[in-house]
Amino acid sequence: MSQMMDKSAGNPDEDRVSLKSDGVTSTNGAVSLGVLQTFRQSIRRAAEKSPLASGGKGSGVTTGDDSGERPPSSPSLRVGSPVTSPLKNIGGLFSRKEEDESDAAPQKGKGLTRSKTDPNMAGFGDSLMKRGASIRRSLKFGTKKDKTCRPEALVSLSEGSAEERKEHEEEEEEEACEEMEESYTALEIPHTPLSVMQINKLIENEVLEEAHLNLLALRQEFQQERERCGEDSPMELAKKEKDLNLLYGELRNKVNTIVRDSNSLPSRNKGLLVPVARIIQEEERRAEEPGGLAGSWMEAWREAVGEGVQAKVSSVHLERREQNVSWLAVHLGLLGQTAVEDLESVKKELRGSYPPSFKVFSTYVRSYHRVLGRHMKKLEQQATERKDLYALLDWIIHRYKSERIMGSLSLQPDMKDESVDLQLEDELLTQLKDKFCCRVKEDMRSSLERVIGLEHEEVWRDSRSPEKDEDFLNSPFHMDIWTKVKGNVQNSRLIDAQLEQEVMSCCLQELTTFPKRFEMEFRRHCSALRPKPLWTEYQITYINCFTALQQHMEEYRDSCPGEVDGFRQEATWLIDWLNQALEDQFKDDVKPYLRRMMTRKWLTNDEDFGQLYSRTELLSQHCALMRPPHNQEFASRLHYHVVREYVGQLMKNNYSCKSRKHENAACKMRLQWEKLSYLFENMKSTHEWLYDVGDDLIIIIEQKNKSDIKNHLQPLVEHYPDFSRKHLVAVLYFRGLLRGREHQLILQRHTELKKKLGGGSGGDRSRVLFGDMQVTVNTDCLSNLPFSCLSFLLPDN
Repeated sequence: MSQMMDKSAGNPDEDRVSLKSDGVTSTNGAVSLGVLQTFRQSIRRAAEKSPLASGGKGSGVTTGDDSGERPPSSPSLRVGSPVTSPLKNIGGLFSRKEEDESDAAPQKGKGLTRSKTDPNMAGFGDSLMKRGASIRRSLKFGTKKDKTCRPEALVSLSEGSAEERKEHEEEEEEEACEEMEESYTALEIPHTPLSVMQINKLIENEVLEEAHLNLLALRQEFQQERERCGEDSPMELAKKEKDLNLLYGELRNKVNTIVRDSNSLPSRNKGLLVPVARIIQEEERRAEEPGGLAGSWMEAWREAVGEGVQAKVSSVHLERREQNVSWLAVHLGLLGQTAVEDLESVKKELRGSYPPSFKVFSTYVRSYHRVLGRHMKKLEQQATERKDLYALLDWIIHRYKSERIMGSLSLQPDMKDESVDLQLEDELLTQLKDKFCCRVKEDMRSSLERVIGLEHEEVWRDSRSPEKDEDFLNSPFHMDIWTKVKGNVQNSRLIDAQLEQEVMSCCLQELTTFPKRFEMEFRRHCSALRPKPLWTEYQITYINCFTALQQHMEEYRDSCPGEVDGFRQEATWLIDWLNQALEDQFKDDVKPYLRRMMTRKWLTNDEDFGQLYSRTELLSQHCALMRPPHNQEFASRLHYHVVREYVGQLMKNNYSCKSRKHENAACKMRLQWEKLSYLFENMKSTHEWLYDVGDDLIIIIEQKNKSDIKNHLQPLVEHYPDFSRKHLVAVLYFRGLLRGREHQLILQRHTELKKKLGGGSGGDRSRVLFGDMQVTVNTDCLSNLPFSCLSFLLPDN
């Protein structure tokens, strides 16, 4: 800037040259009559060329001001104001200072003098601003509507009716929405430019069109001198080139500032945008000429628009999460509101100040896409909770495109051909979804831990009985888990199908580890309850709960078959463990009573069977509280165990009936067998094939004549092909038939039946009963001997 000061100080004759160009002289600040007459003529010529003129000879010129007032007929001209340029004659087209300067106009009749502070600039600047305010509209480049609409006459709004005023306001609003003409008439460049300091002052005062014309004049001088000097460039040329660069830099900075602030201060900067647009157009046209500024002016304009949008977005209030739990949702709502309001302002107020080639609305829309896309990255780094990440995803994917923001009716139809998608950084959306899924998984794990904690606090710790639901033992936590998973899946489905799939997978993966964690805590807190009935109730309750949970998760099989199978496998493991623990507990309870069946005490005492029956009956009542299909499966396993152990006592040769005691034994067996069978029928056991074994054995045992036994073997062998010779010998031993001819005949008959029916090997392993029974004493070797061979062993011999 020191060079700029030097240039200003080094050209004291510039004012005189510019004034002499029109034959104007000044003494002690007085303005000659010739100057005023000349200036009036220049105004008339400008008005006649203006597109706003009525076209008829002698008709009035409309200024376009809201007040409807005519421009002053005799604007003043201060000393030092160059008049060689048409714009210098009329004082600048679009001065930003017009409102301020109009209030400070000199009083009528007062002499015009130079400013005492700056003889080169004061009078020059004031005259430009005052004259620019009065004739700015008359020289504005016309809009499309100006070329087609009817000629306008001067109308005083104060004298018109309310309807006329309303109609006038609507017309002005329509004019404001229309874009200015693309083509323009290049203004005359001054022969002699102002000094560097004066041009810089014009830029500072935002008299941009005048500053630009003088810059172009200075640029022409530079080009002419450069052509004359050729390759030998003197210092003066280098200095002028540097001044040009400095002034162009100042002009571009000023243009960028105006453009950047235009959407924040539309009423203040609206009038400045017209010369800004023309300057950009002219500089783009002269881009290849030497002396200009490097870089595209249009690109700089777009960057300035983006900076303005960035300033708007940065000004949106953002609370801290400590102050408001809904901090992000509130901020996103304000962002959308700001974007819509700003784009509405661009449509109504700014677009009319630019030619169509600028595509102003589209540029602002793309800037919002880009700036808000970067802003989303910052918000993603701050968002840590699931609800905030969800709000961010929903805003990006849905709300930004919806009628609330970019699809707003107030922005139509201009948005018809525009993209409505944010310009996000690469992988940002993927990162957001991954982050959201991780958060869902963490929340799911915490929820499952709370389920176990609540079960301990509300049930285990105080040994409370479980609740009942539809006559089944139940704990509500399976519904809580299902609701949690379903809510996560449904909410993510509202974002998109991909997120729904990922969230579903995350929930099921976390749920897969839940059964083992539950089993560990249940065993740790409730093992002391064994073998109390409450322990049994808890086991049945959780069999029901995890069965229901399995059924709930089946609805996600089509989308996540692997995850559903994984959870089902773990849940089945827990259910099997609970069932096995329940079964083992029952087996341990009835084991001592089953061991005393088919003994001397059993024949005369019903106490052991009574204990066996009461415990089986109690378990039957518990089994009724178990949901299908596990109740039938459990009842069937118990049925098999009781039958095998009860009948198995016959195979242990603990007792042999003598003196017709076998009839009493058979009668007692029949009564006990009927009770047990009835009990398992009520439990809905699926092992109907077990009911015949007791009746078939009882018939053999109760036969009075030994010879009749062989006639009743066939049903037993048919029903149970695994009933072997050694099992028959054990049954005969209990019957009291240890040896003899009939004994041999019975065994021979068994052998015949086995051969006839194809033997006892193979067959359906699901119906194996005797094959799992151990015979304590094998008497086959003695039974095969003839009776005469054993007679020597008798005591009488």
